[in-house]
Amino acid sequence: MKYTFTVSPDFNPEFISGWFFFNTWLQKSLNEQIHLELYNDFESQRQAIAHDEIDLIYANPFDASNLVREKGFVPIACPDNAADEAIIAVSAESAISNVDELQPGLRISKTDDPDVNMVCSLMLEPANLDAQNTTASTRATYVLVAKDLITQDADVGFFLADTYTNLSKMTRSKLKQLVRSDIHDIHHLLLAGPQISHKRGEILERLLAMPANEKGLGVLQGLGIENWKAVEQEDTEFMIDLMETLKN
Repeated sequence: MKYTFTVSPDFNPEFISGWFFFNTWLQKSLNEQIHLELYNDFESQRQAIAHDEIDLIYANPFDASNLVREKGFVPIACPDNAADEAIIAVSAESAISNVDELQPGLRISKTDDPDVNMVCSLMLEPANLDAQNTTASTRATYVLVAKDLITQDADVGFFLADTYTNLSKMTRSKLKQLVRSDIHDIHHLLLAGPQISHKRGEILERLLAMPANEKGLGVLQGLGIENWKAVEQEDTEFMIDLMETLKN
């Protein structure tokens, strides 16, 4: 049987080749045919999920609820010590140094990353800012969000913290971090769909052993991941409940 693997579209483009290497490693480790399908945006990926075209996914926490509770996916693992935090940044030249100083009419640049946008929107609440008194532009990548700030085409930008950190040194020198979330319990995770869930234990065993051999370690480094840790159903349900609470 041939399986299809995909990755949440918010992954750092720097690691695109790393995901192809990971997929190749996974095929050889499981002795299974696995096709890596990458989507340019969340909507096209969600359409594929809706049509049951995905068997294995490295999912963002926002989509975990639908995947686990509606589509029958089961958790396998997540990167160890790698919570999904979000950052609101401004241009380094901006006089703003605190969220409370932001005013209605704020121009926001963001990607279509749902969990980052949700968390950043929550961090704007102390300034009484919401969709009614701000305007937002959606960009294809975080690099373009950074460009909007640098060229003064936006007042603030929403970033996944890891991606912000991985921007080039020159780009980051032209930006200023305004606030960073500190939630800890939200993270991307690897989920197995109904067609491949019977291999959950085998996949987890292979993932946990990756740092112990040179090839596995090299694949992890290509993803910017130190190692994996097991994720149980109750851990995932807790994260989903937390996401639902934040959304409401």
